[in-house]
Amino acid sequence: MNYNDIRRKTRKIQVGNICIGGDSKISVQSMTNTDSHDVQATYEQISALEYAGADIVRLALPDVEAAGTIVALKERGIHVPLVADIHFDYKIALAVAEAGVDKIRINPGNIGSDQKVKAVADICRIKKIPIRIGVNSGSLEPHILRKYGSPTPEALAESALYHVGLLEKFDFNDIVISIKSSHVSHMKMAAEIVAEKCDYPLHIGVTESGRGERGLIKSAAGIGSLLLSGIGDTLRISLTDDPVKEIYYAKELLRALELTEENYINVISCPTCGRTRIDLIKICEEVERRLPELGNPSKKLTVAVMGCAVNGPGEAREADIGIAGGEHEALIFSHGKIIRKVDENVVVDELFAEIRKLLTEEN
Repeated sequence: MNYNDIRRKTRKIQVGNICIGGDSKISVQSMTNTDSHDVQATYEQISALEYAGADIVRLALPDVEAAGTIVALKERGIHVPLVADIHFDYKIALAVAEAGVDKIRINPGNIGSDQKVKAVADICRIKKIPIRIGVNSGSLEPHILRKYGSPTPEALAESALYHVGLLEKFDFNDIVISIKSSHVSHMKMAAEIVAEKCDYPLHIGVTESGRGERGLIKSAAGIGSLLLSGIGDTLRISLTDDPVKEIYYAKELLRALELTEENYINVISCPTCGRTRIDLIKICEEVERRLPELGNPSKKLTVAVMGCAVNGPGEAREADIGIAGGEHEALIFSHGKIIRKVDENVVVDELFAEIRKLLTEEN
């Protein structure tokens, strides 16, 4: 089944030079952790995120003075869309809108009176700047918390729709909704509720997921489950780590779910067993280490690194190229057909030679 057959139908929102929702690709984003007043440090980090493949970058702007950073970043040639993360002070939203920001992340309910909300909605409408409504377990309104007793999925969803209503009241509909929780199940269920009640694009992610493998697993579980049910238009894997890693893992997640159209080398490998007579773990590590040698591939290829003939040409028959281990040797095969036998010591070199041949062949 084509993914677009199950993907939730949403309106399309323009953010700088990309779109979110509709038939647009699923975009990945991260957030800077530099001091937003430090233009050079912020510029360098956003450049690194852009180089890693970020589609959108968000930065916290704590005061009106920080709006000048948006101007400086644009002047220095930052092309990736920038999102200003704003809390409480509507004047910051007005300032960054004038400074040329591409999107604003705000909770309309925490910036004060209707007049302040209207002022933000009006300037964003005039300048065609979308607003991302961000709701999480710690931001729920008192009346919603009293109603549900805790940050339940229903409470999170109601809060998000409450904020949507505040903007719609002033004829503003250029909205992206973000509902996050540190509980994977809460985040998933809240997004599902909102997905049924409106057609705004959804930004998905697990907040406060942690660092390292724990954070990655929680994020992959929550984000992946939603994407496979057709929900989610842009995402962030939030980690207590270098933001560039968030982009790397987000792209890997989309590849694992086969939800990206980019060209890349998809390495599949078996877990090894008692039949393995070759140092497959070492070989697989070397293959992954050397992948950057191939640069940006001109086509998508599946490369198999398999431990024996049972799991080689047979099980990995769909691989464009692969190896199957033997007794200190390996078979090189393509789409189940054996090409030749090579010594264990040169197997990676031989495999990469075959990959390069495939990459240079005419489509």
